[in-house]
Amino acid sequence: MNLPKTILVPTDFSENAEQALDYAVAFAAKLDAKIHLLNVIGMQMLGAEYGLAVTQSMVDDTMRGNQGALDKLVAARAGKAAFGPPQLEFGDARAVIETVAQKLHADLIVMGTHGRRGVKRLLLGSVAESVVRTVPCPVLLVRAPEAG
Repeated sequence: MNLPKTILVPTDFSENAEQALDYAVAFAAKLDAKIHLLNVIGMQMLGAEYGLAVTQSMVDDTMRGNQGALDKLVAARAGKAAFGPPQLEFGDARAVIETVAQKLHADLIVMGTHGRRGVKRLLLGSVAESVVRTVPCPVLLVRAPEAG
């Protein structure tokens, strides 16, 4: 078994995703691995799924904001682990994560999960569950702490 050297960390900028990134940083530091941080902008983020007009200005603003957020996440962890250039992509998160993992030849994906069950899971879906089922490499899920 080969230890991971290329770790993909998808983020939606949530607190749970940040916890997953911190876990990946600690893991990568011990394994001398490189982290590739990924954010996927879905059309629902821009309002297109709800019939709202999406202007190029809205897309540009979202891209600038998300790229800045990615850069801050990496800068805050500089020197703790090696990072590849952060990636910003458009599309369905499930498909994009799988595609990027294949392009990078990722050895491991570390991502947060809310651990929703029952009706919430049915209504909201699970990006993490889909990723686990489709990607060619191991996936480490960092579960959100229980509320309350």
